[in-house]
Amino acid sequence: MEALSNFILYLDSFLGSAFYFPYLLIGTGVVFTIYLGFPQVRYFTHATRILRGKYAKEDAPGDTSHFQALTTALSGTVGTGNIGGVALAIYFGGPAALFWMWVTAFFGMTTKFVEVTLSHKYREKTADGTMAGGPMYYMEKKLNMKWLAVIFAVATVVSSLGSGNMPQVNSIAVGMNSSFGIENWVTGLVLAGILAFVIIGGIKRIAHVAETIVPSMAAIYLIGALAVIFYNIENIGPSFVSIFENAFSGSAALGGFLGASFAFAMKIGANRGLFSNEAGQGSAAIAHASAKGKEPASEGMVSLLEPFIDTIIICTVTGLVILSSNVWTEKHQNDFDRTDMTYVQGVYTDQNKEHVEHLGNFLVDAESSSVKTFEGELSVKDGVLDSSSVTLIAARSVAEQVTYSSEDKPYTGTIKIENGKLATDNIDVSGKSLVHSVKLTSEAFKRGFFGEWGQYIVSIGLLLFAFTTAIAWSYYGDRAMTYLFGERSVLPYRVVYVAAFFIAAVIDSQIIWDIALVTVALMTIPNLIGILLLHKDMKQTVAKYWEHFDKNQAD
Repeated sequence: MEALSNFILYLDSFLGSAFYFPYLLIGTGVVFTIYLGFPQVRYFTHATRILRGKYAKEDAPGDTSHFQALTTALSGTVGTGNIGGVALAIYFGGPAALFWMWVTAFFGMTTKFVEVTLSHKYREKTADGTMAGGPMYYMEKKLNMKWLAVIFAVATVVSSLGSGNMPQVNSIAVGMNSSFGIENWVTGLVLAGILAFVIIGGIKRIAHVAETIVPSMAAIYLIGALAVIFYNIENIGPSFVSIFENAFSGSAALGGFLGASFAFAMKIGANRGLFSNEAGQGSAAIAHASAKGKEPASEGMVSLLEPFIDTIIICTVTGLVILSSNVWTEKHQNDFDRTDMTYVQGVYTDQNKEHVEHLGNFLVDAESSSVKTFEGELSVKDGVLDSSSVTLIAARSVAEQVTYSSEDKPYTGTIKIENGKLATDNIDVSGKSLVHSVKLTSEAFKRGFFGEWGQYIVSIGLLLFAFTTAIAWSYYGDRAMTYLFGERSVLPYRVVYVAAFFIAAVIDSQIIWDIALVTVALMTIPNLIGILLLHKDMKQTVAKYWEHFDKNQAD
């Protein structure tokens, strides 16, 4: 697992975590926002009218209504990114990361408008009569870049597993185990069976499930979140101040949080913003390509509502819950994932300002830091480390009250540390540290009017959010498989998809998130290149829409 994690992070250093990625992602949105005259502002009200079906035509080609297409796409975006992803962004980058999620969402509204419009314009009808669309179709049909289309389609299949499938069930399983004590494999098995039943029905069954569940699940989650926000209302003002105050300077160390630079907070915020609303990734464009309508721009306008709902509303609410409750700076009792653990030479404490500075630099760039990883063997007696020469960094914080166990009994013996990582098998390590992802959000939801019951709102919300995300992504993957290998490849793909869904419920959660980082970038980069090359086509399509609209209220 450690070797796999290192390889994945190595790939990510050239993709989503590379210096250019946030600039490419946000920059594309900025370019189109200026080029098209701020469509996310000018067309917002018009988009709501289209969504309500004001201009709908019964004879329009397509498989789903505008509302069904939107809820299907939202079911693909409103998931772990809104619950665990926001928590992960704050855990890594502090309050400043939320600001960059907002920036990504605002300009992402335009990016989504562009990619959906072009995908709807160049969609095709398949042999079974359903619509198939997405960036791969405009890449081939308009750009004549079959090779880029293939790269995108392959990345979509991989990403459907790496971001749409595996992190979802893993987060559900962790949440259900934490809240209700249900074994991860049980959660995975039951949900895999339900997933198989839904996706066999194709886009119409998926759309029906989405339009039924998405509004309800959003309402339940928002009620629980507001119960925390109003309970901690005196902290809302300072929370907003910290978001803007740290936006261009990075977040300072506070409590167990060891700080984050501006560049790191920006990178994490942009990356988590993309994972949450998928603007620029091209995934939602596949769902919107199924919508009924003759005018591609009308569906593009509906889609610009997605980042607003997903990130600017739901992610902001989650962020305020975490910040106002102050749980993000506190250490909590938990079991440490091995990939979250690093042993360093010497004794450090987060109560010492100089130590905090050194450790913060170590987390950003271990190679150039004065803090060095530990290598060798350590003695453990009755579950307690018998050494004062090392410090355990767990979940980017100094671990406290650390205990070691094997087969649920206190461990006595030696443990081997290689390059700062625990290399001895069958050893469980627990103690107090910062927490991230779903665990952090669950802790925050306990700090409201519902008390301990708040965590169950997270578990239920996560179950619904993440499961519908996995359903939507199965459709994205099978459209990509249809493009690559034809309709006969869809059934084998669905079998693999369901199997991966079960397996991901029982493996290391950090590995899953690392895979997601890579697969998201593998889709996003070719899609952004494609829409930039079609900027003139996009402008002409929008102009034609308004010309037709003025004549006959086109849809």
